[in-house]
Amino acid sequence: MSLFAMGFLLVILQPCTGQFPRACANTQSLLRKECCPPWDGDGSPCGELSGRGSCQNILLSQAPLGPQFPFSGVDDREDWPSAFYNRTCRCAGNFMGFNCGECKFGFSGHNCTERRLRTRRNIFKLTTSEKDKFLAYLNLAKNTLSQEYVIATGTYTQMNNGSRPMFRNINVYDLFVWMHYYASRDTFLGGSNIWRDIDFAHEAPGFLPWHRVFLLMWEQEMQKLTGDENFTVPYWDWRDAKDCAVCTDEYMGGRHPNNPNLLSPASFFSSWQVICTRLEEYNSRQVLCDAASEGPILRNPGNNDKSRTPRLPSSAEVEFCLSLTHYESGSMDKMANYSFRNTLEGFADPQTAIANTSQSGLHNALHIYMNGSMSQVQGSANDPVFLLHHAFVDSIFERWLRKHRPMLEVYPAANAPIGHNRENYMVPFIPLYRNGEFFKPSRELGYDYEYLQEPALGSFQEFLSPYLEQARQIWPWLFGAAVIGGIITAVLAGLILACRKKRRGAASEIQPLLVESEDYNNITYQSNF
Repeated sequence: MSLFAMGFLLVILQPCTGQFPRACANTQSLLRKECCPPWDGDGSPCGELSGRGSCQNILLSQAPLGPQFPFSGVDDREDWPSAFYNRTCRCAGNFMGFNCGECKFGFSGHNCTERRLRTRRNIFKLTTSEKDKFLAYLNLAKNTLSQEYVIATGTYTQMNNGSRPMFRNINVYDLFVWMHYYASRDTFLGGSNIWRDIDFAHEAPGFLPWHRVFLLMWEQEMQKLTGDENFTVPYWDWRDAKDCAVCTDEYMGGRHPNNPNLLSPASFFSSWQVICTRLEEYNSRQVLCDAASEGPILRNPGNNDKSRTPRLPSSAEVEFCLSLTHYESGSMDKMANYSFRNTLEGFADPQTAIANTSQSGLHNALHIYMNGSMSQVQGSANDPVFLLHHAFVDSIFERWLRKHRPMLEVYPAANAPIGHNRENYMVPFIPLYRNGEFFKPSRELGYDYEYLQEPALGSFQEFLSPYLEQARQIWPWLFGAAVIGGIITAVLAGLILACRKKRRGAASEIQPLLVESEDYNNITYQSNF
């Protein structure tokens, strides 16, 4: 079946997820600062009548922040989402969602009691039909408006503190592009002044949990949009790659024959329009990205600045990164040394773990190597390669979690850059998620990676075979030890019997005084384990 035909058939839609729930993007909700929409199942706010959740005040972390952002009360993202809402749905049990109408990641069923484990697979191991279906899903998302979410086109102040809502519709794919932009955008300080040293999704401890949630939400929306409950985002294993293997028309789009910065017209990604890339324009006008089309996807893999990123990351660099025992360290930003997070993110040298912002390693190296839309932080999610790349980055994070088995306390509770403390809510997600909630193995969140799965045991005999083989090799020694042990036991038993016979003659002289029966309750016993 052609991609066009598949896309047409998939337009039986039921979208989506994102930032501002459509039900809360109105004057009444903003002025009341409450986002507790009814659940369709019973019509009550947060599904309260069915015990799914209730509308409650949000609980903000009071832990101190790092010094990177020396302001207060100038950015809507501070203490997210309190600038817009201070009451949201708090869901019970395994329920989740802005109205508690969904299940937590890893659960399914009417009452969200059934565990589910999905597998993310290497894109090159998908069958042709599976790969074409994935591409069709992407195109469908790009051409389907979100039914449940809208984006903000103005700050809370520009909305006249809620009395003049400024929101607009957006398609499912661009919704996530906008969220990535919004989390990493600069702060408006008035006039033409901005503050650049702020990012709620990068350059700090929350980088890995934030993108983990981003991918989980994206998968969830694809599952709802397409009705494919088993859908997972594939990953691109870029270790030791010599070039961009996914940059072909068969996969994510090849190079344009006449313009190396554009995608091949044979790929439908060549017709995609990017959003949220004109950062200096937004800053100079002190406006938010409104998701207007800004041109085609740009990509020119390999023609990047070689002095900054000479090649794609190697397996050895990934293994060195995994050997680092500290998740975070020092200033907990892009200057952190010996930090697993900072090394994986790419601000520290992948061979020494010393911060070096003039170079781009691991995660950052891929973005720079793509030399186009992917290379600009705020607009990087426009290129669908972003998804494949971050799925593999998340798998490295997962390997580190499984190798080092850190306690939750390893994730910083205080003094991280704004938005990155353990109990901070992630910007700009509604429903609300805390950073620390996703600092745990992926299988607890309902997914695994194909190359990380432990091989299944075919049978009980297969399970026992290595032990049986060991026993076969050492059985002569075991038999000899048993014979010697039997002889020693017999000798000791003979000596003990002889001693007992000798003592019987003087039994009346050496017997201890008997304890009266009523005194047994007064005897104390002491055991040392």
